[in-house]
Order: sequence, then structure tokens, then C-alpha cells
Amino acid sequence: MGEGEFGLRLKSLLKGGLAAVLSLVVGAGPMTSFSQEAPAPLPPAPIPYAGPAATPKTPPARTRSAAPRPVAAPAAPVVPTPTVVAPVTPLDPVQLEAYVDGVVGEAMAGRKIAGVTVSVVQNGQVVLKKGYGFDRLSPARRVDPDRSLFRLASISKTFTWIAVMRQVEAGRLRLTDPINLYLPESVRVHDQGFAREVRVIDLLNHRPGFEDRALGQLFEKDADRVRPQLLYLRQERPRRIWEPGTTPAYSNYGSNLAGAAAARLSGKTYEQMIEQEITGPLGMASTTFRDPYPARDGLPAPMPANLAANLAEGYRWSGTRFVKRPYEFSSHVAPAGGGSSTAADMARYMVMLLNGGALDGATIFKPQTSTGFRTVQDRALPGSGGFAHGFMEFKLPGGRTGYGHNGATLSFRSNMTIVPELGLGVFVGVNTEAGGALTSSLPGRIIQRFYVGGDGQRAVAPSQWLKDNQSAFAGQYLSSRRAFHGMEKFIGLFNARTTVSVDGGGQLVIRDFGDVSVWTPLDREGRFQSVADSRVIAFRMENGRAVGWYDSAASTYSKRLGFFGGTAWLIWAVLLAGLASLITVGGALVRLRLNLRQTTIQARASLIQTIQAVLWLIMLAAFGLWFGKTGDIAAIFYDWPGPLLLTASACGFVAALLSVLVVGLTPFVWQGGRRVDSFTQGRKLRFTFTAGVFLLFSIVLAFWGAIFPWAN
Repeated sequence: MGEGEFGLRLKSLLKGGLAAVLSLVVGAGPMTSFSQEAPAPLPPAPIPYAGPAATPKTPPARTRSAAPRPVAAPAAPVVPTPTVVAPVTPLDPVQLEAYVDGVVGEAMAGRKIAGVTVSVVQNGQVVLKKGYGFDRLSPARRVDPDRSLFRLASISKTFTWIAVMRQVEAGRLRLTDPINLYLPESVRVHDQGFAREVRVIDLLNHRPGFEDRALGQLFEKDADRVRPQLLYLRQERPRRIWEPGTTPAYSNYGSNLAGAAAARLSGKTYEQMIEQEITGPLGMASTTFRDPYPARDGLPAPMPANLAANLAEGYRWSGTRFVKRPYEFSSHVAPAGGGSSTAADMARYMVMLLNGGALDGATIFKPQTSTGFRTVQDRALPGSGGFAHGFMEFKLPGGRTGYGHNGATLSFRSNMTIVPELGLGVFVGVNTEAGGALTSSLPGRIIQRFYVGGDGQRAVAPSQWLKDNQSAFAGQYLSSRRAFHGMEKFIGLFNARTTVSVDGGGQLVIRDFGDVSVWTPLDREGRFQSVADSRVIAFRMENGRAVGWYDSAASTYSKRLGFFGGTAWLIWAVLLAGLASLITVGGALVRLRLNLRQTTIQARASLIQTIQAVLWLIMLAAFGLWFGKTGDIAAIFYDWPGPLLLTASACGFVAALLSVLVVGLTPFVWQGGRRVDSFTQGRKLRFTFTAGVFLLFSIVLAFWGAIFPWAN
């Protein structure tokens, strides 16, 4: 649901297995978030290509899906309000369809995507509306852009920000006020010693200062586990890490708070507010923020049966076939990512956004609010990205700027981008986790193809300046978007880590657990542009040295790590402790067959150290099995933390306590002297060295948060 690539990163870690730890973890919209940083774009597609669900061409006005099917209630037709025409040559519907067919067809074949839904609008008209592939496979049912409901993920947040701004327009809310003024007491943000209160605008800018937690609670697969929104907000309250308004850290929880505040001011539930104030007036009859669970006291009314029947199913590719994922219940975080919609409804939504908040006589928000959704109020650095009252700013080909949001659940990927200067809006959704590259790149590729020319790949000259100053940027960086305590902290210290280097061609290379992106310097102030698209990142420089960098939307800040922050400490500690444990257990087995001399306290200390070694080996084996899972990120989320991780952490915790005891016993082990009933000098040295290794391992694991099984 959020910016940043939690789910994909965790999957990369799982695929890497234990070797990845010794050498992401995964998220997160869905670790995962509902939304995430754009993966590398797909290569240019040939033109024309009919696409996987192509049918004979029809006149452009008759946009359609790959194949019709009966439904209970068709969506309202798109009859947009007349809008201002952008002073550019409009897209040709036939050429656009041929191009999108090629891009989508190549992505579906190459990345194994089950279904795709697309709509493109320009100057108040639907230029393309089409479905590709299948929204469910058993029985097979083709994607219908008028009826197939795809999960919106973090695009849902744009509905929340509109709801918030409607309260601002009504004079019931001020962006500079503390959010606590508008929340019930049970979910108000605790001060936790911070001087500033979290303001409404901090939530829109994703700078509330919260840690980001997701595992085990952002999604539910069991309807019985779904909680009311306010109960969720109270029970899953994250810790505050930074002063609000300072450090960007994309926050699903913060968006959820904003939605709860707007709903409270409106006197309605969140779902009722969206239906009565946004989707209803816009005629978006196939858009809902409700989940298809059985009716239950305390929860919002479930999704209507006719819409539930049209839900697309989520899939992952196992390597040989598509595997169906459970439905992702998310009504407890509806303002952050609980929406589902069709391409047809999203076409209406984009036309309204491009038309300044009005459509077919309905005014959703005022022109000045529309301006706010297209103006970044606070940039972290000059030239960096930012949020325009919650809408993401996208750098696009030809120097153009778009606004909107991307999104990710465990299985669905989505993107909505409007480009006001072109009068253009693009929505794309997929129902397979591997579709993120397609959703993130399609709007830019359409602009590149029809308004810039070429394939978007830029010829980049080597940068001698960057080669000469590579030490100023090279190193490991850790993202602000992560958990800061418990087992999820341990996962986040992998998942949120990136490695920055400079290649032989003088370009910046960022590696993120399997994802590699290349960037070229725009200036000598720390701004870099992707060689594959128009994204720009910005480094914060101090005394000519990078201390951190902001992603293309300035939704996260990755801080440069010092010597003690790297993974080398963990790697060496694992290797030394694993080797020492094997030697200790092996020595104990050998001594069982020998009559060795030792004092009583030496015997007890040796027994304790052997128990330690066994616990460390069990811990490493359990961690190894957990990291070596098949790669189904949904299993990690739904079963978090799971028996393997709890076993590993509990064994590590007990072994760490024993480490302190063994170190305390070490002086007594040395008191035996040279008597025949004592350890030899060599055995005393081995015991002491092993005690030191185990103590160091305990300290490293405690720093990484791996040995606190109760803190999840």
C-alpha cells in the first residue's frame, strides 16, 4: 500500500535463503506496503502487437474488454463533463490501443501476469478502456474493464485525501492543526516525549514520524480476524521515531488516521463518507471500500453481492503455474488501501481530477483544492520529489509532471497518473504480484512514445566527476520506512537496506536485494536521474559527502550507515558462532567417551556452554528454514511471525542469557591452575574464546532485534 517495495524485497530475501543473510528482506503496499517504489521499466514493445486478449478492431468510441460476460449490475457509462482541452495533439485511439496491446502483451508473457485492466482518458474523453487476460482462472473469466474489480491498493489514499480536503473546505478541519483534535481519545497519538504534535499536513506529506509495521496485521486472509478500524488503530499503534514534519517515512497508519478523522467529522463511517461524497456523485457504481465478509456487528456492512461476484482474484507465479492467493481483507485499513474498482470507474475518477474536481454537474472539491493536489508544498531538497496534499508527484518524459499514486497489495499492483498539461490520465491494474514494472512504467511509456519519441532509453555519457568522487556516495544506506523494534525490526534491517556504488562507466548503481537501478548525475549537488526513465533521486550532502538520499517521491529517506551499521558484523558473527557451536558440541560428544579431569564448577560451565551451542545451532537452523521458504510472501504476512521464527528467536534469547552467565563463570574456570583435576591451559583458552564469541553474537543479535520473541 505504500511507497517503497516491501513485498518484493521480502520475496527477494526468501529466494536468496540463508545465504542472503550471510553474504531485504521482502514492502507492503503491501515490508509490504500498499505502495512501492517503481521497479525498473520494461523494455520497449514492438508496434503493433494484438495483445493476449485481442479481438478485431472496433471504432475507438466502443471501448471494451477482451470478452464480454454477464453480470448483475453494469457500471454507469462514462459521459464526462466538458473539460479544458490541453494544447497538444490528442492521442490517436487506434495507435494508442496498438501500442498498449504490445506493451501489455509483452509484460504478461515475460513476467507471467494473469490479468491486466487499463483505461486512458484525455480532454474529458475515454481514449482506451480494455481488459487483458483473466481476472480469475477457475473457472476462467476474462478481464472486463467495465466489471472486473481490481484492488486499488494505495490509490485508495487519494480518495482519503479528497475526503480530508472536503473537511478543510467546509471549515471543520485545518491542515496545520494537530490530528489529535479530530480523533476519538482511544486512538489519539501519544507524545512519547516528542516536542511537536503530529499535524494533519504531516500525514498528507508522509512525515508523521512513525515507524512502519506491516507483518501479521496489514492484511488478513481470515474474515473472522478483521477488526473495526478504531480498534485496529488502537491495537497496532506504531512507535514514534522522529519529530513530525522532518523525516519522510511512508505511512499506511498515518493515512488510516487521516481517514478516521475525516469520517468522524462527517458523522459517517469511512465507507459511507466515500460512497455518499465521492463515488456516488461520480456515478462510480463499481467502486467500493468494503470487503466481502459475512455481516458482523461492529464492522461496516459487507461488499454488495453483485460487486463481490466481479472481484478479480489475486495470483502469484510459482515457476510453473499461477497460484491463487486468498482474498486480502483490508477494511481495517480502508483509508490506506481498501478500495476496489474497475478501469471504467477509474476513467470517471481521472476525468474528474483533470477537470478540477467536477464531473457531470457534481462538484467533489473546489478549484483551489485541485491546485493543491498539483502543488508540492514541502520538498525535502531542491529538485527532490514530494507530495501534493497526499498526491504523489511523478517526473515523466519530456520534462512533464504527473500526479497520482501507485499501489501494491500482496498480489495486486496498480498505478494512476494524471498529467494536467496533456489533459491525460492513465490507470492500470494487475492481479499478479510480478506486475509492478508494468503498472509503474506504462504512463511514462505512453508519454514517451506519443509526445517525446524514442524508447526512453537515454544515451548517457560517462561521468568522470562521479568516478573521481565515488567515495562520497558509495556505501550502505538504510531506509526510514521500516520497523524499529522486535522481530520485524530484524527483517526490516535487511529489507530496507540498499547498497550504492559507482560503476566503471561513471554511473551510480543502487542495489536493493536483487533489484538494480542505474542513475546518472544531473548536477554536482547530489541529484541523479534514472538512465531508464525520468525518475530523479536526491542525496543530502554534508561537507561534500552523501549522508542520505530521498527516493523519487521523497516518501522515504535512506540514511548512510557507518562502519558498525553494515551487514559484515552480522555475517562474521554468524560464521564464528556457528563454527564455535559445532566445535563445542563435537568436543562434548568426544569427551563423553573420555575420562577428563575437571573441577565441579568447570564441569557445570562446560555443560552450560554446550547447551548454549545447541541452542545457537537450533536457532540458525530455524532461521535458515524460514529464509529458505518457497517465496510466497503471503504466507509470511498471514502467518507472522510463525513457529519457525518464534523458535529461532526464543532459542537465541535463552542462549544470549546463558552467554552472560558463562562470561561470569569464566574467571572461576581459570582458578583450577595446573592441578590434575582441572582443565588444561588449552581447554581454558578454548572455553574463554568461545564464551567471547557467544557474547559478541548475543550483542549483535540484540542490536538487530532477532532475539526478542515477545516483541512482534
